[in-house]
Amino acid sequence: MSERYPSALLENAVNELSSLPGVGRKTALRLALYMLRRDVGYTENFAAALVALRRDVKYCKLCHNICDDELCSICANPQRDHSIVCVVENIKEVMAIENTGQFHGVYHVLGGIISPMDGTGPGDLEIDSLVERAAGGEVKEIILALSTTMEGDTTNFFIYRKLSAYEVKISIIARGVSIGDEIEYADEITLGRSIVNRTNFKDSIKI
Repeated sequence: MSERYPSALLENAVNELSSLPGVGRKTALRLALYMLRRDVGYTENFAAALVALRRDVKYCKLCHNICDDELCSICANPQRDHSIVCVVENIKEVMAIENTGQFHGVYHVLGGIISPMDGTGPGDLEIDSLVERAAGGEVKEIILALSTTMEGDTTNFFIYRKLSAYEVKISIIARGVSIGDEIEYADEITLGRSIVNRTNFKDSIKI
């Protein structure tokens, strides 16, 4: 039985909120009613923050991380080791690794991983720009820090083959992160140790 709302405006708000991942209609209704209880200024600021996020957020022209300027704060920091590049799936992994305090290089955000089931192929990811960085000569080591899933391993191997023609060391995070785990959900100590104790990618595969 469909719910009946006393206001079409309330129903519209619930419809929009429930379109968010993980938000059901009951939760959406609670959120909408919460907004109604707050003053108008709060709701306006909330809405303005979302509009500004969608309209004004940029992607770093070097690593594709989310940022407010052309370069993210990590790529723009001269104190970071720009010769070491950590390859991750998305911004959440950057945040997770940064929280460990164990990595002082820079990043490259792929924007996903190869997943034929989801219709994501190599051409949908920022792999060509990673190859360009490797070809530039400044990068000495590339650390593959993708989730230890079949899709993550497939992406690791594809990148390894693409970079095989360049004089760049290719490492992979240690398997302190359990097989099948997502990087963003690993605890900081385990993730930090996995970065520090990384191994040569060639040693982890059989060509």
